[in-house]
Amino acid sequence: MVQKAMEFKKVLVPVVGSEADSEAMKLACQLAKKDKGKIWAVSVVAVKRALPLDAEIGPEIQRAEDILDHVEKIAEEEGYETETDVIQAREVGPAIVDEAVERGVDLILMGVKYKRRFGQFSLGSVVPYVLKNAPCAVILYQQ
Repeated sequence: MVQKAMEFKKVLVPVVGSEADSEAMKLACQLAKKDKGKIWAVSVVAVKRALPLDAEIGPEIQRAEDILDHVEKIAEEEGYETETDVIQAREVGPAIVDEAVERGVDLILMGVKYKRRFGQFSLGSVVPYVLKNAPCAVILYQQ
């Protein structure tokens, strides 16, 4: 049985504003280019429970849009077009997984930065949630 190389026709790149986002976007472009795939970059804004989900939280939305503008420029430098979206949600992990399901993506590509928590390497809570619940392949790019 011949194993076919993985195809990434639809790639979701969640971004948070770290330097790892830039490298993740470059990698997404390289992977998607091979299969003439489509890339979506999303920035999830967590909305506090005290606020309605569609609350106008200007500064956070503006920051998310700035982050998406930045990764969109990186994709253009790579000769690739990407769609961007700001998502407001209670929890970041479930929002990323829901977006992946809704768009039917083949790959979630996340940039992660090395974090220490209590002296131990930590991925936080979003990455493990996405790894556990993703409907597709997940690639973590650690800077």
